[in-house]
Amino acid sequence: MAAGIREKQTVALKCMLNFNVPPVKNSTGEPVWKVLIYDRFGQDIISPLLSVKELRDMGITLHLLLHSDRDAIPDVPAVYFVMPTEENIDRMCQVFDQYLNFITLEDDMFVLCNQNKELVSYRAINRPDITDTEMETIMDTIVDSLFCFFVTLGAIPIIRCSRGTAAEMVAVKLDKKLRENLRDARNSLFTGDTLGAGQFSFQRPLLVLVDRNIDLATPLHHTWTYQALVHDVLDFHLNRVNLEESTGTESSPTGARPKKKNKKSYDLTASDKFWQKHKGSPFPEVAESVQQELESYRAQEDEVKRLKSIMGIEGEDEGAISMLSDNTAKLTSAVSSLPELLEKKRLIDLHTNVATAVLEHIKSRKLDVYFEYEEKIMSKSTLDKSLLDMISDPDAGTPEDKMRLFLIYYISSAQAPSEIDLEQYKKALMDAGCNLAPLSYIKQWKAFTKMASAPTSYGNTTPKPLGLFSRVMNTGSQFVMEGVKNLVLKQQNLPVTRILDSLMEMKSNPETDDYRYFDPKMLRGSDSSVPRNKNPFQEAIVFVVGGGNYIEYQNLIDYIKGKQGKHILYGCSELFNATQFIKQLSQLGQK
Repeated sequence: MAAGIREKQTVALKCMLNFNVPPVKNSTGEPVWKVLIYDRFGQDIISPLLSVKELRDMGITLHLLLHSDRDAIPDVPAVYFVMPTEENIDRMCQVFDQYLNFITLEDDMFVLCNQNKELVSYRAINRPDITDTEMETIMDTIVDSLFCFFVTLGAIPIIRCSRGTAAEMVAVKLDKKLRENLRDARNSLFTGDTLGAGQFSFQRPLLVLVDRNIDLATPLHHTWTYQALVHDVLDFHLNRVNLEESTGTESSPTGARPKKKNKKSYDLTASDKFWQKHKGSPFPEVAESVQQELESYRAQEDEVKRLKSIMGIEGEDEGAISMLSDNTAKLTSAVSSLPELLEKKRLIDLHTNVATAVLEHIKSRKLDVYFEYEEKIMSKSTLDKSLLDMISDPDAGTPEDKMRLFLIYYISSAQAPSEIDLEQYKKALMDAGCNLAPLSYIKQWKAFTKMASAPTSYGNTTPKPLGLFSRVMNTGSQFVMEGVKNLVLKQQNLPVTRILDSLMEMKSNPETDDYRYFDPKMLRGSDSSVPRNKNPFQEAIVFVVGGGNYIEYQNLIDYIKGKQGKHILYGCSELFNATQFIKQLSQLGQK
């Protein structure tokens, strides 16, 4: 896991594209030129990992969708990467099985699917009218993808899960599938070269399966870190953000008419050093860092211009010639760093555009105020403004922002508000234009899970305002941050992180003491909560059945930073932002 699942899945893909033979490193020979045919599922898996240039380097001259109309290309080998559906198989003759049916978004994050994700969504699992057969199908789909994940990782995990949840159903089925594959010695996928690669040769990883229902507040929470904000307020999926850029107005005989909005896409990838460094940073820090990068770039650019003008001195006088010799080395160095400089400029422009788009949402919806207020609710701190005032404020947030805030309050309350208070809140929400369907689902959910007696704890720290900004408040800055709070985050473990900490460190905790324990390597499965392994784990995978989010992912990453030599991966059946999650709650709450 030290190598990261992104690297392992990329290696597996490259091997497939090389006709299931590991590519030879530093090979100077020409690659075998070939065509790549994929379906939408295959496309989703490849796109976050391999760029068009990397595909070309692997010898892929053409990549096409399986069901697109195309002419036959004679005498060229083709690699087909598709789901084994009847429809796809009708379209081709033979499939070489690849255990790659999951999407890697980060070195330490994966998601099961993007296409047809509604089939394994929170709503699909929690529908009141779901039949046993439908539930079995959903669980099998999740287990098949998790099985692929562990084949690629080359490791058999120890599995822990909560009882009486969808996570338990996944655990039972995954344990059985892994156990059966290990028993079939001749065809086992966990033998030879694949097993024990990297750090796993000494200790097996822990797989913690949790159910989304243990924490419904976090997916609704307004956030303050860069990646989670981009996912919350912009169109961001599979590591690509799509922005609409307004180009102002143009004059016409009938007066001003808004111009068409340009759509721009940016890939936020592992090779983007700024993104890798700042995706987990609080937004004000990101704005300040973009500004610093811009100033450093301008200084480098000015130096190149200065050297060029010196080199262009006319005349042959001795002073000019001696200056020339002094500056030649400097200019050679400056020119050789030009590609690096251009790449730096591209990333600065990219993050200026993305951060500006995020900032517009923060300012127009007062997202800093929402974030701070929700943190106070979740940590049981004193509120400086009544919830009713927040909901009724016409200048703060969209109807959806208000609904998210109220649902977090409702979920986090030790005692549900009285019917009189609730009616007052409902009226204020309706006056603000909110759809109340998500609330009716959360009411049923809270009654069913008896959360009133033991609400989930979210720690007891709140973000500390630092006062105004320094650099970003300057008039020359790209970002006008006036009026936005400079909130600094304090590390507090969210429920999923707390559960992982207890199980990974072998701590006794009422939340996890009755978690089931499975070891697929044991000859006989046993229904036990007692772990056979008493040593803390070095590596763990947390998987959320019912959907995950970047807030939870970032919280886990921040937690593990303080644990030297330990590694974690975060996975989920689908990745949703608050808008997508509220939509699912709304569908579940509709009468």
